[in-house]
Amino acid sequence: MKKVSGIPIVLSTLIAILAMLAAGSGVFWQGEGQKSEFLTLRGETVTIQGHGLYQYETVSIAAQAIAQDAVTLLVGIPLLVLSVIWFRKGSLRGKLLLSGTLAYFLYTYASFAFGAAYNILFLVYVSLFSLSLFAFIFVLRKIDIPTLPEHFSTGLPRRTMAIFLFIVGGFLLLAWLGRIVPALRANQPPPGLESYTTLIIQALDLGLVMPLAFLSGILLWKKNAWGYLLAAVILIKGVTLAIAVSAMAVNMILAGVQVSIGELIMFPFIAIISGGLTIVLLRNVTEPNV
Repeated sequence: MKKVSGIPIVLSTLIAILAMLAAGSGVFWQGEGQKSEFLTLRGETVTIQGHGLYQYETVSIAAQAIAQDAVTLLVGIPLLVLSVIWFRKGSLRGKLLLSGTLAYFLYTYASFAFGAAYNILFLVYVSLFSLSLFAFIFVLRKIDIPTLPEHFSTGLPRRTMAIFLFIVGGFLLLAWLGRIVPALRANQPPPGLESYTTLIIQALDLGLVMPLAFLSGILLWKKNAWGYLLAAVILIKGVTLAIAVSAMAVNMILAGVQVSIGELIMFPFIAIISGGLTIVLLRNVTEPNV
């Protein structure tokens, strides 16, 4: 395999450094302060964290952010480093793994840049969002997409993967519409709005992740080259993000926030299945002879 270098490696290195700063600050900078009650624009009373990096977030959102930071430190950054090492060697597995890992960082720091209450790391979040976006694009340019199907063995369980992608897309669609539609009909704010003025995560999931899950499943079923790439991206992102959401649920419980049983069951399930299918996918890759 021919070694590659250049922009994706430089950008990924910067992402790892800045993510360590951002996530480390979220986990270890707790400080002192007191919780306080806050009346939102919708007339709901929420409890504000009052200390640490996320002092202006609600207790629920702060618990989720800290859990996400912990997963970024323990899973996201090590996975990014590993995928960069493989990528630098010219490995197709490395390219696929790096594209999926960068998708995690792109989603995560788009969420922080647009959704987190303003704090001193705002420019770091924006930098991570931008770096992740351009790194993701440059990594995709390193993949010879039309020839991708040739580099997967016939043992790849395409249809099983496609069905799982349909399940993930359907779960996101039903889960979020199940919150939003009843609230619209009752002319009430949906559950989980907290101190936000709009539903940022739901917008990302319904506008981007859910359609990509369905599209990747359809294209993979049809043996389309883009299906192999998108399936890898969604599966790898699914592992990391589902681990993060599972950690969020646990940390919310520890913070005294009520969590639905469905979230406690479904996201660990998605993490386990996505992880297993990702391993199967990477094992069925045949490295090109270059």
